[in-house]
Order: sequence, then C-alpha cells, then structure tokens
Amino acid sequence: MPATTASLTIDRTNIWVRRAAAVLLGNALLWASAKAQVPFWPVPITMQTYVVLTLGALLGWQLGAATLAAYLAEGAMGMPVFAGTPANGIGLAYMTGPTGGYLAGYLAAVIVVGVLAERGWTRSRVGLASALLAGELAILGLGWAWLAIGLGAQKAAEAGVAPFLIGDALKLSLAIVTIGVAGHRLAGTRLPR
Repeated sequence: MPATTASLTIDRTNIWVRRAAAVLLGNALLWASAKAQVPFWPVPITMQTYVVLTLGALLGWQLGAATLAAYLAEGAMGMPVFAGTPANGIGLAYMTGPTGGYLAGYLAAVIVVGVLAERGWTRSRVGLASALLAGELAILGLGWAWLAIGLGAQKAAEAGVAPFLIGDALKLSLAIVTIGVAGHRLAGTRLPR
C-alpha cells in the first residue's frame, strides 16, 4: 500500500516527538547526574561523564549535541543544573570558572563518541571502549587546557586531571558494561569481542 501524505506527516511527527523526548530525557539525566555525588577519594564523584559518554553512544552526535547544548543553555541562563550550583555560583560566571573547560569537554565528548558510534565503533567491545575513551580524553583535555591558562600546565594536571582518573576509569568501565551488555541485550544481539 503506498504511503499517503497524511501517513508521511504522521511518521515525521513521530520521529520529531521521539527525538524531543530523547533530548528531554537526556537533559533530565544530566541534571540528576550533576546533583548526585558519591563520596570518593580524592574527590567526590558525580555521574556526569558517565551520562555524557552514554548519551553520545546511544543518541549519536546530533541528538547528543542537542541534549548537551540545551543543558549548557539552561546553565548559562542561571538554572542550577551543574554540580555545585547554586552554592558555587550560577550562570555564565559559573561556566567561565574552573569547570568551564570540562563543560566544553562534555559537548566535545558527546560529539566525538556520537560520531564514532555512528561509524560503527560501538559494535565491538574494543571499539566501544576506544570511542568512550576518546570522549573521556576530550573532557579531561579541555578541562586541563582551561585550567592551564590560569594555573600552568603542571598545576592544571595535578588539580584538574589526576584527582579524577580513578573515578573516571570506574565510570568509563560502567559505561562500557551498560552500553555494551544492556544495550545489545535490548537489541537482541550479542556484542562481539
């Protein structure tokens, strides 16, 4: 049976509704992940990097970037969406502070992971781990670069990279498991080695 104009319009509407729902859900997960802190050494852990990497892998770069752009816009408008807000400030003042590079890194990471996922990297464990690691390096790299402007390279690495390595490695591992195992079980396939 040929598609009618009405059925094509409904299909397009359904796609946009699903995309909007994915962005809203991803945005809510980012908010929640920023506010939930797990006591850890040497710094408390939030689950933001886990959510960012997962969004890139599951939504692709366009929807992932739209989700992160909405989240960053909310923060720029003064909504207390980031970790430590409103206690540590809000809006653009917060975003241009010490965490500014990491926030930019989130956007870069979701794009990197999303592009790699769309190119098939997430179809194997090694590819998935590599894509997520590339995203993680984008976050840490931009966070370090931003801090290095004011602190210098050495101090930025000591204060802005080293304390996060253990926690980020755990979150990276968790993302590999949840995306690689749960995602493929939902799809009814098994992730090759």
